[in-house]
Amino acid sequence: MARLPRLSELTTDDAGTGFFLCTMKELRPTKGGGEFLDLRLQDASGQVVGRLFDDVSRYSAQFEAGDFVRVDGRGQTFNGQLQLKVSSIRRVHAEQDRREGFREEDCVLSAPRPIGDMWNELEARVAAVSHASLRVLLRRVLDDHGAALREWPAAQVIHHAYRGGFLEHLCTMAAAAADLARLYEADPDLLLAGVVLHDIGKLQELSYDRGLVSYTRDGNLLGHITQGMLLVRSMAAQIPDFPEDVRVHLEHLILSHHGSKEHGSPVEPKTVEAFILAAVDDLDARLNQVRRAIAEDAGDSEFTAWHKKLNRVFYKGSSTG
Repeated sequence: MARLPRLSELTTDDAGTGFFLCTMKELRPTKGGGEFLDLRLQDASGQVVGRLFDDVSRYSAQFEAGDFVRVDGRGQTFNGQLQLKVSSIRRVHAEQDRREGFREEDCVLSAPRPIGDMWNELEARVAAVSHASLRVLLRRVLDDHGAALREWPAAQVIHHAYRGGFLEHLCTMAAAAADLARLYEADPDLLLAGVVLHDIGKLQELSYDRGLVSYTRDGNLLGHITQGMLLVRSMAAQIPDFPEDVRVHLEHLILSHHGSKEHGSPVEPKTVEAFILAAVDDLDARLNQVRRAIAEDAGDSEFTAWHKKLNRVFYKGSSTG
């Protein structure tokens, strides 16, 4: 049987076999009184809704959410959304399926930029920090949490929710923040530190394994803002003569980065750097959602389907050359 293309290239003309990570599996009722499997499938390039209507009980027993799966299916659209109509699905048999091209790394949704390139960029920015105590703190953060920073998503669902998404979010924010610091005469070192540290609590708030993201106990009870502030306070205390005013400013950046109490910040921005950080964080998160919505929309219209989170459609551009 033919091979399905990468999910970012899937069309309604495609049919065949593919290997994916199943991130969601739910049994749902049909209008006729039967049941179907509602699935979320992903590979390194994207993700797609999968639907299986035939032999549901048979195939449902052959895999679970979190498994790598071998799928037979074809592309189709429903309500303007590209889906994969699944005819068969089973858990991957690693030794057998590797002979047919299965590789775990091909099945986990990842940032479009190479992780190594982004990591080198972030390290270079930290090395250029002129404030000695801040540079030491940021270097320790990279050393202590580097493995997670390279792999973690930035969120469970909303934005940059894929392998390397956290690092991509930091790098894009850092570039924008550097330009805005020059334009608005803000402290570039403090602003970069705010970028690196604003979501550091997510490394404790979230659990990430093979593309699956869930909330930890502490994440549910405390949240990433609280955890991030406590982590930074603890690390600053371990650096001799760390300036108290810098520590307080860093904690303020973390506590205020959602921009308002309405959006979950315990305090609202009260410094130029805090205003810039909150604005850049929100802008990058929103634009990531917009770009993914446009990239994943399968409809023929020049506008996307309705985006529930941002409450609007997005313009994809004219279909004429």
